[in-house]
Amino acid sequence: MSWLEQKIRHYEHARWATDSNRSVFPFQWGLESLGGRADEPNPRAFLNAWVEHTLARSDAWFAVAPAADYRLHPPENSGHSGRVVTFTSAVESPWPENNLVHARLFAVSASGPAVVVLPQWNAKWDVQVNICRWLNRMGITALRLSMPYHDRRMIPGHQRADYLVGPNIGLTIQANRQAVMDTRRCLLWLARQGYSKLGLVGTSIGSAIGFITMAHDPLVRAGAQTFPDVRGVHPGTHHVGKIRRDVQERAGVSADELRRYWSPISPFPYVPRMRGAAQKMLMVVGRHDPTFLPEFSESIIREVRCAGVEADTLVMPCGHYSLELKPFSYPAALKMGTFLFQHLA
Repeated sequence: MSWLEQKIRHYEHARWATDSNRSVFPFQWGLESLGGRADEPNPRAFLNAWVEHTLARSDAWFAVAPAADYRLHPPENSGHSGRVVTFTSAVESPWPENNLVHARLFAVSASGPAVVVLPQWNAKWDVQVNICRWLNRMGITALRLSMPYHDRRMIPGHQRADYLVGPNIGLTIQANRQAVMDTRRCLLWLARQGYSKLGLVGTSIGSAIGFITMAHDPLVRAGAQTFPDVRGVHPGTHHVGKIRRDVQERAGVSADELRRYWSPISPFPYVPRMRGAAQKMLMVVGRHDPTFLPEFSESIIREVRCAGVEADTLVMPCGHYSLELKPFSYPAALKMGTFLFQHLA
C-alpha cells in the first residue's frame, strides 16, 4: 500500500468515525410501506413476490405526473443563494415535512441546458452549492434537490436522514422510490420552464438515484455520477454498511436476501433498460475507496458498456470522502462540467 493510499484510507476512516450523531433503530420488515401488512405472517415470501413483480413493472412503479403545486419562491438572502422551488412529492410518507419537496434553483438563463443535482446521504442545505455555481460558470442551470428526509424535509427530532437508508426494509425502499420520483418531478418542472436539454449530477447515494432515473426517464440526455450501490458498502467502514450488517445479524436476513430485497432501488437491475439509449454517462470512481468498494463500481461500468451505453469514466486516486478535497475535486469538477457542456449545450 502506497503512502498516498494509506493517508487517504486514514482520512476516510476518520471522516466516518467522527460522525457521532448516528442513531440505532430496531429492525423492521416495513411491509406496510410496500402495500403489505405489518403483521404479514411470511414477510420473506411477500418480499420475494413483491420484488419480482416490481422489477418486471418498474415503469409503472416509478411513473410520475407533474406536481399540481409547483411554486418558485423569491430569493431568500441574495441572488447567490439561489431561489427555492417547492412541490408536493408523488409519494406520501407518514411525515408531512418529508412530503413537501424543496429544491434550490441556480439559473443561468430561461432556457438552454439544465441539470438536477442529487447530493449524498445526510447532505446539509448548503452542500453541493459550489457544484451548482461551477455548472453556472459552464452555462448550465442547476436545480439542487433536497433528498427525502433531508434538511428542510427532515422529521422533527431527527438530526440525520435516518429513514432514507435504515434497518426498516420497506421504508428504505419507499424512501428511495420517493427520491427517484421527486427527481422526475424536478425534470418535468425544468421542461415546463423551457429547458429542453436536461441532465443529472449524482454524488454517493444520489448517483444511484440518478442512474435509476436515467433508466426510466427519456428526458435525461446525460448524467455524471459517482457510482455507489448499497450492496457494495463495506460493513465496517460506513453507517450504511453497519445497517446492512445489523439487519443480517438481528433479523437473520442473509446478504443475498437483503441484496434481493433492495434490488428495486439498486442500479444493477436497470442496466438492460439502457440498451440502445442515446443517453451519455460519466462515471467517477475513487481507486482507494474503502467505503463503496471499487470492484462494485467497476462491475456496473462493465455492465453499462456491455449494454452499449456511451460511457466515459474518470478514475481518481482518492476515496469516497476525499474526492471533495483539493486537489482531487479540481479535475473531477472540470471533467464533469466539460462532459455535461459537451452533451447538453
